[in-house]
Amino acid sequence: MDLPEDVCHHTSMAAPSSPALVIVDVQHDFCPGGALPVREGDQVVPVLRRAAQRFAAFGWPVYASRDWHPADSTHFAGQGGTWPVHCVQGTEGARLREDLELPTSAMIVTKGRTRHDDGYSGIVGEVSGRGSLLEDLQARHVTHLYVGGLATDYCVKYTVLDALAQGFGVTLLTDAIRAVDVEPGDGDRALHEMVAAGAVAGTSADLPGFPS
Repeated sequence: MDLPEDVCHHTSMAAPSSPALVIVDVQHDFCPGGALPVREGDQVVPVLRRAAQRFAAFGWPVYASRDWHPADSTHFAGQGGTWPVHCVQGTEGARLREDLELPTSAMIVTKGRTRHDDGYSGIVGEVSGRGSLLEDLQARHVTHLYVGGLATDYCVKYTVLDALAQGFGVTLLTDAIRAVDVEPGDGDRALHEMVAAGAVAGTSADLPGFPS
């Protein structure tokens, strides 16, 4: 994803004391061939795979969120919502991409589980046995998040904005996000909104040990 010129200068990445990686919704249905494909969505996979391996090597938390909708979710157009049916609980489309090759320490964040929950923000998603993602981050004394995934203009944006509102520092990995762009330019507008709210736009090349 090319950065607009007035965003490119937001690329300094101070080393946080307690970082975590949040991978947003890299699921089959959001990749080419899925029920709600994001253009080039599969291209975030190798970037996030390397990032997850790096975080795990440092002993830092890795989270992967997933949409996990019931079949009758009001999120879907057939039930009065916006979107085609996608990421239905237990289906192949809802599975995380296997080629992410998540480390065994990675924690799954489940969101959109109930009929009336759109599930845009990973921050309020549930980590099994540990409460919400927010609660788990706080329990681990995490202060800074690195975020990538799908899609820039929806679940990535809401996750980042909620994290910022809760006082976390956020670095957005711009080489590991792609946008739906329902309206042309939605992805760029979302990126501007996140940076204006306090996120830092960086790339995976700035992470410790990159490039590998």
